[in-house]
Amino acid sequence: MEFVSPEGLRLDGRRPMEMRKIRAEIGAVAKADGSAVFEMGNTKVIAAVYGPREVQNRSQQITDQALVRCEYSMANFSTGDRMRRPKGDRRSTEISLVIRQTMEACILTHLMPRSQIDIFVQVLQADGGTRSACINAATLALADAGIPMRDLVTSCSAGYLNSTPLLDLNYVEDSAGGADVTVGILAKMDKVTLLQVLLENTKQLEYRRGI
Repeated sequence: MEFVSPEGLRLDGRRPMEMRKIRAEIGAVAKADGSAVFEMGNTKVIAAVYGPREVQNRSQQITDQALVRCEYSMANFSTGDRMRRPKGDRRSTEISLVIRQTMEACILTHLMPRSQIDIFVQVLQADGGTRSACINAATLALADAGIPMRDLVTSCSAGYLNSTPLLDLNYVEDSAGGADVTVGILAKMDKVTLLQVLLENTKQLEYRRGI
């Protein structure tokens, strides 16, 4: 399959290094302390933040910093007729961990000891780049909640198909089997907080934090 035409255009009309249209809205969930809807092309996610608040399970309380928890899920209607995954499956658990670790790298948790911050992220519509969209939505929701942070995390994916590097993969490109990488950065601090690599034709994932 040809992903870039002789004219240099991808299947959706973008150039190889062109991102999809981005749209963001904060305050989408009235009863949350902070919330955001984030769209990257046809991918749409919503994030809600609660806290800082009292730790519900005292055995998890941390004396010198806040406890950060994250729950990722996909709405049953988010993928149309594609394979549906039950809540709490291995992939959801892994993505929840990735988002939590990425957010922990930017939240000033030491300013909120013995407290708890809950981040809930749900994919409403999936068309590639869901991890990046979730991280971007979670960052905006944390800012909307007034959670102190070192910097805002911004994230995007890139891939390599048919010897061509592509920025911000959609579902067709992402599922084509090429190598891809998801990156999260703290722009003002010039630091990488997430680097997740999926090697071509494998399920091997590599993580690096705080680079």
